[in-house]
Amino acid sequence: MVHCINSQLEDTMIRTFKYPLYPTKNQVVKLNHLLATQCELYNAVLEERIGLYKWNKKSVSYFDQCKTLSQLKEVRPDITQYGITVNRGTLQRLDRAFKSFYRRCKTGQKAGFPRFKSLSRWDSVEYMDKSGWTIKEPEKRIKLLGIGDIKVKFTRKLKGLPKNIVIKKVNDKKWYISIVCTDITPEILPQTKNEVGIDLGVVNQVTLSNGTLIEGQRLLQKSQDKLTYHSQKLAKCKKGSNRRKKVKQNLSTVHRKITNQRKDFNHKISRELINNFDLIVHEDLNIKNMSKSNKGTVDNPGINRQQKKGLNRSILDAGWSQLLQFMYYKAEEADRTIIAVNPQYTSQKCSQCKYISKQNRTTQNKFKCIQCGYLENADINAANNILEAGRALQDRTDLSVLECVGSN
Repeated sequence: MVHCINSQLEDTMIRTFKYPLYPTKNQVVKLNHLLATQCELYNAVLEERIGLYKWNKKSVSYFDQCKTLSQLKEVRPDITQYGITVNRGTLQRLDRAFKSFYRRCKTGQKAGFPRFKSLSRWDSVEYMDKSGWTIKEPEKRIKLLGIGDIKVKFTRKLKGLPKNIVIKKVNDKKWYISIVCTDITPEILPQTKNEVGIDLGVVNQVTLSNGTLIEGQRLLQKSQDKLTYHSQKLAKCKKGSNRRKKVKQNLSTVHRKITNQRKDFNHKISRELINNFDLIVHEDLNIKNMSKSNKGTVDNPGINRQQKKGLNRSILDAGWSQLLQFMYYKAEEADRTIIAVNPQYTSQKCSQCKYISKQNRTTQNKFKCIQCGYLENADINAANNILEAGRALQDRTDLSVLECVGSN
């Protein structure tokens, strides 16, 4: 069981601000060329690492490859014309991929060796320090070396000190910039003296212990007809054709809309919870295992595979992990307390007499205690048990020791 308590508020924080970019046609050509050169650089340094280990049994570090960038300027000036900073960001991206590969090997997970990237899968570049770019917030522009001043729509005020940026192309036509800022002062919210337990579900995405039911949007299910239509059209297109590119872009647009709608919904729920409650208690769910496939093997196939497949799709569509992630970073800034408790018996335990039995849960939505006769919505009863477990954990835990950290 993981205990997650927000007890020590940091003086400053790190936050990322994302804004849309509106480059001119000439700037779009340069940005696409920037993506192409960095994709080529990534594949070249990956090939160098593979070749040296294959023939000489030597490994190449990030710093070793950074030293070769000065020589690259003479051989390939088209790659370095946008500055060394963005090239270092590409090298560090590969270095992170190898570190993740080694970590997965040590922990026994599926290794996933770093792969060569095609240009269609390379949609972003990173500037790892403050050279090569300048933010002009009053003029609503950002200046990139080799590209010029690009129009930025600052949808919210930029806070703190900008440290690095990421330029990203979305759906082959939209551009965004993500600015990582440090030294941001937390905005502490006033105390409300309210506490709540939340139960995450599929039909009701969030159920509060005060009786509030927040119904899930089921975005994937609502857009299934559009996804099926574009997927079938894509399957009939010839690979490499212009028509396939257009259909693929339309399919990507539908997926992007679902992602944005889910993110917006979870942002609104997490903001409402953080604003209205000082203590929020939730179950410490292992969402990755809950949404794991049960297809089994050829000799030992899984049972109820279609039902489990539908449940997995509904869990991922609800976006529980994203909601918890939003809650944790907002709680850190607002000085709220979040506790993750053991989910065992929360749905079988009566919140009134504390009697535990599977028979208490008569249906998916109905809870009726066979000992005291208490009748309540099953999710509300579970949310009350979750809140009680969080209060008990808070009473016997030294809050000066633990910090707020994510559990999923």
